[in-house]
Amino acid sequence: MKLPRVSAVVAAAVLAPAVLFPTAASASEAPKPTGISGPDTGSDSAKDTAPEQGDAQEQRDRAEVERILAESPAESWSRVHEGAEKALKGTAADLRHFLEVELDGLRKSDNRLLTARIHSAGGPAVKAAARAAINGGDDAIAEFLKTGQYTARAEDEDRARVEAILADPKTGPGVRKGAEQALQGGAAELRHFLTAELPKLRGDDNRLKLSQLMSAGGRAVREAAGRALDAGTDEAVEAFLNEGFAKAQFEDDRVDILRVIADKESSSYTVEAAQKAMDGNAEAARHFMTVELPRLRADDNRVKLSRLMDAGGPAVRAAAGKALDAGTNEAVEAFLKEGWAKARAEDEAAAAKPGNGTGSGNETGSGTGTGTGTDGSGQQPQTVQPAGLTETTTGTGTGTTARTGSTGTGSTGTGTGTGTLAATGTDGLGWEAGGAAAALAAGAALVVAARRRSTGSTES
Repeated sequence: MKLPRVSAVVAAAVLAPAVLFPTAASASEAPKPTGISGPDTGSDSAKDTAPEQGDAQEQRDRAEVERILAESPAESWSRVHEGAEKALKGTAADLRHFLEVELDGLRKSDNRLLTARIHSAGGPAVKAAARAAINGGDDAIAEFLKTGQYTARAEDEDRARVEAILADPKTGPGVRKGAEQALQGGAAELRHFLTAELPKLRGDDNRLKLSQLMSAGGRAVREAAGRALDAGTDEAVEAFLNEGFAKAQFEDDRVDILRVIADKESSSYTVEAAQKAMDGNAEAARHFMTVELPRLRADDNRVKLSRLMDAGGPAVRAAAGKALDAGTNEAVEAFLKEGWAKARAEDEAAAAKPGNGTGSGNETGSGTGTGTGTDGSGQQPQTVQPAGLTETTTGTGTGTTARTGSTGTGSTGTGTGTGTLAATGTDGLGWEAGGAAAALAAGAALVVAARRRSTGSTES
């Protein structure tokens, strides 16, 4: 009974490998059911994917830092630029640290410094806006750099334009007044003046200027200005001022130059310069009329004054001397227009006074007189004076003197008489000749009286 049990155990031991091993082999070779995961055999592939993902992130970070570097100011003061350059030279971790940690602080620092630089170089409006931003903090600074600075710059540009208009000497009174008022306001007032007020004010000033040119201009200028006004548009008036006036002025200048050439009072130098200008262009003609002709006329006037001074009497010479001493063209011109005639009249009036001839002439005089006297013995010896005295003086002028001479008795006598002198001439020499004639007549009378006293003494 024990033997069969042993045989059964031995049989089981012998048959067990044959049963187990074929089963394992067939399990490994059998197809896997759909939807059931097999053992993890991809661990090596996962290890290869992780480095690829890290490289892609680094590339993205690097591209972003490079963009930031390109947009930041390439200046030594830019901390963003400096930090970006440093990060690009480092590792992926350095790039990530720059973007996530450093960039914001560096940007704020650069913004503050940039705002300060804009403040230093900006106009009034930019300076005011920059100061307000700096005082307002990082957000205000960022807003200033984004929009505020450009609004302030526009205001400064408008202000500069208005100031330039005001500084232009050609600016009319209406535009000038409007510009001054705009400068007292802010950005809105400046913009309104430039866009709304300026065109109208300029049109009004142009019409005023046209009227002034029309009043002072010659025939060609008046006709061209009239046509511009008749057109009734700002464009026509502006076209006249910009082009039409110069063309019409050239025509009038040529007419005036021809008058200078034909004027007998023009010196040879003036005529020569006028002929040269006549052959030139509009600029040459205008230069002659506005610059050369006044100077040439002044020279001609001084020459004319000198001639009148040399030939004139005392009053003329005195008035001419005052004009020359004044040293201005206006003084010389005033003398020629009014002063010379007035001074000449004074010289002629002085020459017409009795006994004060101012020109040499012919004088004829006669007179009678009476006189009495006593000598030491109480007797009254009588001395007969000549019955008449005739004097004749001949010169370049003409004059007449009538005298009542003297006859009487005694060693001394008193005579009375009347005289009249009429003289003409403006050479300034008649009064010297008249004085000489009077002296000569007086001397002759004294000689005759002396001779008669001598004769009376001998007879007694």
